[in-house]
Amino acid sequence: MVPAKLVIGKRVREGRPSEEGDPSSSSDSSRASWKTLQNQKPRHMSYRGRMTIFFAAVAAMTAVILVAVLAVTWEAQFLSYTRSNMERYASVVADGLAEIYDPQTGWKEEDVERTVQASSVSSDIGVQVIDSHGTVIYDDTWNRPGEHTDDDTASAGGKFASLAPTDADSVVPHEITLADGTQAGTVRLWAFGSEALLTKGDAAFRTSSYGAVITAGLVAVFLACLMGVLVSRKLAKPIKSITSTAAQIRSGDLTARTGITGDDEIGQLGETFDDMATSLERDLKLEHRLTGDVAHELRTPLMAMLATVEAMQDGVLPADEEHLETVASEVRRLSRLVAAMLQLSRIENGTTPFKPEKTDMIGLVRSVVESQEQLFADRDLRLRLDVKTQRHELFCEADRDMIRQALINLMSNALRYTPEGGWVVVSVGQEGRDVVIAVSDTGIGIAKEDLARVFSRFWRSDASRERESGGLGVGLAVTKEIVDRHHGFIGVESELGKGAKFTIHIPRDQGRQQQQQGDSSK
Repeated sequence: MVPAKLVIGKRVREGRPSEEGDPSSSSDSSRASWKTLQNQKPRHMSYRGRMTIFFAAVAAMTAVILVAVLAVTWEAQFLSYTRSNMERYASVVADGLAEIYDPQTGWKEEDVERTVQASSVSSDIGVQVIDSHGTVIYDDTWNRPGEHTDDDTASAGGKFASLAPTDADSVVPHEITLADGTQAGTVRLWAFGSEALLTKGDAAFRTSSYGAVITAGLVAVFLACLMGVLVSRKLAKPIKSITSTAAQIRSGDLTARTGITGDDEIGQLGETFDDMATSLERDLKLEHRLTGDVAHELRTPLMAMLATVEAMQDGVLPADEEHLETVASEVRRLSRLVAAMLQLSRIENGTTPFKPEKTDMIGLVRSVVESQEQLFADRDLRLRLDVKTQRHELFCEADRDMIRQALINLMSNALRYTPEGGWVVVSVGQEGRDVVIAVSDTGIGIAKEDLARVFSRFWRSDASRERESGGLGVGLAVTKEIVDRHHGFIGVESELGKGAKFTIHIPRDQGRQQQQQGDSSK
């Protein structure tokens, strides 16, 4: 048979919840109320809906920011690009006009028109040529009579008034410089129908660019909504499972579990919730058993006393010293039980003073063993001390009285359940920063399925009940609470019919342990 093992309280307790946080206890008024939770349908937007809206809002905000950046930065760069192109066109036209300029007669209109057309300038760009005297020699608007209104009248030569823009930002001028450096005139270029030097092609490109950005933004919003639905569904599924399981537990089904596992936060939440549900189920079962055990522990001595007293009243038994001693022994048993329960309650509530001081644990354990030697010898049991360290002293910050009581409880437990001729070994040593005290015996042992309940109050195995050991059933519970007060942990290993071993781990530095506990709770 494989030995079973259980470790209790290895993680440091975070501290019991304070009663001061309970409104019913902190209120000055004596009036209080309580009611069960109601199964109400959610009145607000679901988690999935909020996640979808969040993703969509992020995508929409990104699109708006992108459009704003384009409007501020890219627009300025684009306008600079179009002006640069216009300046390049003006330079080409100016060079062509400089080549056909005659210093004697100047330009001929047909030569200017032919040069402008030969420069391959876009039809969306207007050209105006002005000589050095300020006279307009050529103007593209003269050849666009459809753009003139009915109020415009043609000159004697059949030419309309110039429609070239006068705003300096809407026109790109370029000087016409001859080979000898003389300035023959100026050529001015602009874009028809635009005050920003944008040709129809440039304007179409800009419009399509903004359209593409807006389309991309709409697609991003759609994809974000879709992603929000999928992600929120995946995130909400375990949350719904936990909520449903909690509702089942609230309805009384303590076997309900989420079954959620994983290394991420959701998986850890599911595992923690299932562990909590398992602990709750176990505690409730122990509570039910506790009620029966308390009734049993109290009923047995009371029934014995009642039977003895009634027999003496009826004259069946004489009211002598022997029968009065029987009643007195049961009263003392009840007194010990009540005292043990009171002590356990005080330790659990933290009302028992905890006074850790520098203590030689080897010396403390040795003194307890020596004081118990005769008691073990009277039961025909062999008791031995095993010091698992080369040191003669092993100091630890501990409450001497509490540690002594915990050790006596473990030794009494071994004494009670070890048959005659058996061994009980008490060992003390060091593991890392902990002092380790162990009590092992060759007694009846503990069944594997009972290990999880050995530290519950009033619990005794069926084998121990059959043995009629006379124990109160609270010694191990008191021991566990004492170990918890020292920020340590206790474990048990046992194999049925071959004995058990209880091991206590106590941190040597209580101040350091309390500091680590405080840091972990932040």
